[in-house]
Amino acid sequence: MATTFRISLHAETQAEAETAAAGAFKRIAELNAVCSDYEPNSELMQLCSAGPDKPFKASDDLFTIVSRALELSRLTEGAFDITCGNLSHLWRRTKRTHKLPPADRLQQALAATDWHAVRLDERAHTITLLKPGMLLDLGGIAKGYAADAGLRVLREHGLTRALVMAGGDIAIGDPPPGTEAWDIKLRQFASANAEEDLVTVHLHNCAVSTSGDLYQFTEIDGTRYSHIVSPLTGLGLTERIACSVIAPDCTSSDALATAMCVMGRKRGEETAAKAKGVTTQFAQQAQIEK
Repeated sequence: MATTFRISLHAETQAEAETAAAGAFKRIAELNAVCSDYEPNSELMQLCSAGPDKPFKASDDLFTIVSRALELSRLTEGAFDITCGNLSHLWRRTKRTHKLPPADRLQQALAATDWHAVRLDERAHTITLLKPGMLLDLGGIAKGYAADAGLRVLREHGLTRALVMAGGDIAIGDPPPGTEAWDIKLRQFASANAEEDLVTVHLHNCAVSTSGDLYQFTEIDGTRYSHIVSPLTGLGLTERIACSVIAPDCTSSDALATAMCVMGRKRGEETAAKAKGVTTQFAQQAQIEK
């Protein structure tokens, strides 16, 4: 999933820890084979290759993650949209070439981006894409889903005091022995290196994700474009913004952290207020450049 997964846990013995961690990493690898758009034979790519109006019999994982993604698209009014795969491919090329996508190709990709055009049939367990050329990109939600799944495996092994980290996404279990919470450091995006740029939050049995353009961006003709692509414009965000989201699960925090950056602080905070157990922490341009 183009990131590194790490596990931190407490166990009675090293053997117990290693067995549980191996099980969690195996589960995460299984999800990579389901969700990755970098793997040509992944289940996700098989769905996209099925063509329009052809129901695709999905695994439990793919059906669940697409269903959750559509719920979050509805909540964010499309600021989070997994049907942006064509836009993602264009933007990856843009980052390599440092040239904006041709206008005609950008419009074609935008026309194929529409979360309303994904149909789920719970009884048949099928997913149907309703527009020609539609590509899905689960990059904004799959890492969080996999972190949740990894933490669930650890709990099945009886190890509840654990963290599963996937880049900027962390699924958080019970606190370490003798403490009330894990100490999680969140970057404020004022500097790439300054220790004083970190703030500590104390969390347990929830998740936190941070999204922003401190490290991943490209500059074209004097304009700085974030790696976060807006499903509305098809281009990387140009307003410098970062957001950390605390949510009951990492699937939600992962998707919402990206969506909050697309929505901006005002709309993002209004949306977060509608979601149970979700809090946000924004940093915008003035703070980022201080």
